[in-house]
Amino acid sequence: MSRLPCLFCLCLLACGLPVQAAEALASSAIQAASRYSTTQQATALIVIQHGRTLLREFPGSVKPDAPVRIYSGTKFFWCLAALAAQEKGIVDLDERVAASIPSWEESKTKSRTTLRQLLNFTSGLPPMDELHEDQIDNRDFLAVRKELAMAPGARFIYGPASLQVFHEVLRRKLHKRGESPTAFLEKQVLRPLGLGKQRYVPDLAGNPLLAAGFMLTADDWLRIGKLILHHGKPVLGAGSLEQAFEGTSANPAFGLGLWNNRLAGTGKGREVNVQRLLVAKWQAQDWHDACLCDAAPCDLVASIGSHGQRVYVVPSMDLIVVRQGERSDYSDRTFLRLLFGK
Repeated sequence: MSRLPCLFCLCLLACGLPVQAAEALASSAIQAASRYSTTQQATALIVIQHGRTLLREFPGSVKPDAPVRIYSGTKFFWCLAALAAQEKGIVDLDERVAASIPSWEESKTKSRTTLRQLLNFTSGLPPMDELHEDQIDNRDFLAVRKELAMAPGARFIYGPASLQVFHEVLRRKLHKRGESPTAFLEKQVLRPLGLGKQRYVPDLAGNPLLAAGFMLTADDWLRIGKLILHHGKPVLGAGSLEQAFEGTSANPAFGLGLWNNRLAGTGKGREVNVQRLLVAKWQAQDWHDACLCDAAPCDLVASIGSHGQRVYVVPSMDLIVVRQGERSDYSDRTFLRLLFGK
């Protein structure tokens, strides 16, 4: 049986919040959050609590059945694939990259980097934003050859490079089984979720872009919220998903593809605007004691994409919120304070 509910209860107690915090959201608070979301060019907002739809609206010209870009929300799907691969014994997230890519053994710093550090962006690799381009020869090759900018574990450096190195490791391991990472993702993650093939933005060598690219309707993305509430089912077995909520010393608010709010309400958390901070050069970013919103429950987790793409999940409240939009200055802090009536 998963230990996740107990972990969340401990988190609530540590934050000074009652474990029985599953009270229904106030209608007035939902409407206030909706008004703010609409002013920030929302295209969709869905609020579901205890399985009941409390709000479902699609302002603007985007139709409910029209998929839109979720940008960095794509990352969590690949992290789910990584966790599934670990469950099947294909990878060990704490193994060194050098075990699969021998050239990394030649570097004192690269030789220490683990697969988990690639997925939580503490590998030390620079972002390499140029890897987002689709007319590029081979993302994996370029990322593997890149020298580290920092020692592994020292800094949170968000960008496509680390994920492309992970893709190369997974590609090599799956090649022995006659399978590709994309085929594995579709079989182990997308199909169980009821989703079809996605927009992979392949480079000229056929490597998908792991950092972004997927296009989903709000209802499609809602499936991720349900997966989190169901402790990883139908993709993962008991206990695996909780790894996605574990932050690092470099950034306590980011785990494996998901942002968390664990330091909220503790007196130690420092609210950050994720989208605004990520625009700055990585050397200028400060993630110490980061949280999304001090007024929101500390068991809140979020999948975050550019231009206000969000899935929020609060297990203690049996709550899922999906928000899609077209504006970059959307604020998690403002939206969440309104949603929770603070």
